[in-house]
Amino acid sequence: MRLSSFFMPTLKETPTEAQIVSHRLMLRAGMIRQTSAGIYAWLPLGYRVLRKIEQIVREEQDAAGAQELLMPTIQSADLWRESGRYDDYGKEMLRITDRHDREMLFGPTNEEMITDIFRSFVKSYRQLPLNLYHIQWKFRDEIRPRFGVMRGREFLMKDAYSFDIDADSARRSYQKMFLAYLRTFARIGLKAIPMRADTGPIGGDLSHEFIILAETGESGVFCHKDWMDLDVLKDAPGMEDDLQPFFDRVTAIYAATDEKHDPANSPVPDADLVSARGIEVGHIFNFGTKYSKPMNAVVAGPNGEAIPVEMGSYGIGVSRLMGAIIEASHDDNGIIWPDAVAPFNVGLINLKSGDAETDRVCAELYAKLESAGLEVAYDDRDERPGAKFADMDLIGVPWQLVVGPRGLKNGVVELKRRATGEKEELPVEAALAKLLG
Repeated sequence: MRLSSFFMPTLKETPTEAQIVSHRLMLRAGMIRQTSAGIYAWLPLGYRVLRKIEQIVREEQDAAGAQELLMPTIQSADLWRESGRYDDYGKEMLRITDRHDREMLFGPTNEEMITDIFRSFVKSYRQLPLNLYHIQWKFRDEIRPRFGVMRGREFLMKDAYSFDIDADSARRSYQKMFLAYLRTFARIGLKAIPMRADTGPIGGDLSHEFIILAETGESGVFCHKDWMDLDVLKDAPGMEDDLQPFFDRVTAIYAATDEKHDPANSPVPDADLVSARGIEVGHIFNFGTKYSKPMNAVVAGPNGEAIPVEMGSYGIGVSRLMGAIIEASHDDNGIIWPDAVAPFNVGLINLKSGDAETDRVCAELYAKLESAGLEVAYDDRDERPGAKFADMDLIGVPWQLVVGPRGLKNGVVELKRRATGEKEELPVEAALAKLLG
């Protein structure tokens, strides 16, 4: 993508309404624009990252055996009355009446709707286990939306819902999602720690929230130092293996939020205890028959008896996760995207647009990198070099390839790694080989 034609309205000054790092940088980098309180338009740069996060989430859900569908944003109030939650949910639920005076709502979550879909089509235990998920926009009318996409009113969520014949099968489904979540965050480039959590309005008796470590995190967390060395992508079993030993081993490593951590009775010696800040990015629940019983989601068991199914729900805040990544990965100059979710793989900086030789080399590099499958932000704008460097640091592209007349006279270009700031001068072909390697 040539930046001369890319819609990326960057800002030099920090908007006064932005209180936290991710909100400031997303506005300054031209990734989002607020359209009303807690509601944002996703501009091209931000949307590129959002789609990459979404795709990693999708791939890990698919690998765990979940099947994707898409449910509507508007739901019937009658379904929520069946579960008993319509009057209990509170003012965060946006209630709507249509032109026929039917009571509707903008869905804050989907337990009722997915249960209705399930009970309409699944009649036998032979059709279980089943896990259905979607990635959809939701709305919760926060009284004080703030912190940009971290606590907005409209947000993108991945919700999965499992259905099982008994409690043992339900635990197996829970463990699959537990592993899928660890893998998802690790692939994105984050250290996520599962912590035993309260079930809240979702209900149930087993729940974990997944918290990533970030210096600017919203809550305090405490964990054993062994968490820092756990490599989920290397150490975890396969989805079809017996997951109980892995689940037991991981959940035995101490981790707690400041609400649950008791310094006077900590099971971890001070020398082994890590104190940090964290941001919640996912939450999983096993809530048994909380919804299946009142909504009559039953299947015929082996002996023909009607059995209410055991259920679980599993959420990841996809849009919130984007803000959390920035909170965990930035410096004074801007965002530092993990490679897996960066909007572009390489930022190609032409230090003197209009110079024939510089333009020629940049055009060749641009073509070769793109043909090799890399996504390139080619800064061919007629701007000062300082402005180009500042913008490329701000948007956080992992690699910067700098081409200018002086370097070309010496047969070299500059390659910079955004995360470390490390720079090296290399011949053009050597720089190209390093990026393609």
